[in-house]
Amino acid sequence: MDVQRTLTDSFNRKVDYLRMSVTDRCDFRCVYCMAEDMQFLPRQQILSLEELYQVAERFVSLGTRKIRLTGGEPLVRQGIVDLCTRIATLPGLRELCLTSNGSQLGRLAQPLFDAGVSRLNISLDSLDPVLFKALTRTGELDQVIAGIDAARAAGFRRTKLNCVVLKGRNDNEIVDLVRFAIDRELDISFIEEMPLGLIDEHERGESYCSSDDVKARIAEHFTLIDSAESSQGPARYWRLAEAPHTRVGFISPHSHNFCATCNRVRLTVEGRLLLCLGNEHSMDLKQVMRAYPGDAERLETAIREAMQLKPYRHHFEVGGEVQIVRFMNMTGG
Repeated sequence: MDVQRTLTDSFNRKVDYLRMSVTDRCDFRCVYCMAEDMQFLPRQQILSLEELYQVAERFVSLGTRKIRLTGGEPLVRQGIVDLCTRIATLPGLRELCLTSNGSQLGRLAQPLFDAGVSRLNISLDSLDPVLFKALTRTGELDQVIAGIDAARAAGFRRTKLNCVVLKGRNDNEIVDLVRFAIDRELDISFIEEMPLGLIDEHERGESYCSSDDVKARIAEHFTLIDSAESSQGPARYWRLAEAPHTRVGFISPHSHNFCATCNRVRLTVEGRLLLCLGNEHSMDLKQVMRAYPGDAERLETAIREAMQLKPYRHHFEVGGEVQIVRFMNMTGG
């Protein structure tokens, strides 16, 4: 790769992974992600599909090799399949991935696969329909499981389940969720809850469940084999001796932060390029694109300058005051 066509931050970390939020809207109201009564952005404040494509194109031209589309729930955005088709054909892009709650995959899994989406991450925090409804506030478990099965039928492989573990809520389902993943030859990642947004549904300090605790529970039933595999994201993976087709990942922003090797930035749907999940360092790319429509050079300059704002690490704390007021649906997964 041409050395000049790469992005590096001031700590000499190469940035080659972009997570793009295509909407702040979602058909679920997960208790760790947003408030029950959310106020969403007016249409004129969010990036158009064309603006989203322009950002993707510039990042890929600058060496980005992986793009993940997120939300909110990306599949509620009209035109999402066409956007995927355009981004997937960008020369040099190796992976176009998408994170979903699974609710719309029954109808969209095949179109997304045909559009060139490489892999899916699907949120699944419980296999108990009553608890699933409580955690998502509006979600139907059967609909999500049908979406997971539709993704497999469409041809998707290495689909990964994402489970946010909350002590006293769904931590008793950890092993059942691993078995569910094994049965469908899926990967699964267990995630420590991140302190984003003010919530009143539960106390984050009391619900915190560390990756070490989750791993210990899994180890009571399976033989965990350390793996050096990477999906270019923050998960640290283990293999199961009893189920070689399934990887178990742990995303540990509190107990084992992954900042030293961070290779990613996030674009919010309102056009803010966030340089760190746990900090507010950012660059307003929407302002650049709307002040200078179609000027790829100015957009590229802004992206390059933003890299120097990327901090070395976040400083999440368990419990106490919320460090970041924006909700996860505003951040982009």
